[in-house]
Amino acid sequence: MPSAVAEIPAAESEIARRHFAARLTLETDCADVQAGLSAGAPDFILIDVRGPQAYAAGHVPGALNLPHRQIGPETLARFPAETLFVVYCAGPHCNGGDRGALRLAEHGRPVKLMIGGITGWLDEGFPLAEGEAPGSLTV
Repeated sequence: MPSAVAEIPAAESEIARRHFAARLTLETDCADVQAGLSAGAPDFILIDVRGPQAYAAGHVPGALNLPHRQIGPETLARFPAETLFVVYCAGPHCNGGDRGALRLAEHGRPVKLMIGGITGWLDEGFPLAEGEAPGSLTV
């Protein structure tokens, strides 16, 4: 009797390749975001899609605050159309990052989700910043 792992056969290699390649176009991880921010000139804008109080209590250093409900043409107008956005929320138990990513995609913007959110960031041992700086993108 096969284990629960082997009970359903693995996908063919080409199917698995397409699946995992597609995931990497939609997601990034905390370590890659941290490395990009640490390089000094990130080629993405990091957006914390939680509310202002949660952002002020602790956020990824360098992240801007734009709650997912406020993502729209007015708040995006200051960024060139090709700007890559990376969004995050509280963690894997929160769908705010997905909501933010969906809103950005609906407005034709390139976007990736930072998997793990704040929880993943802390799990990696990275520090949080507190307060409102660098600020809010709300209008």
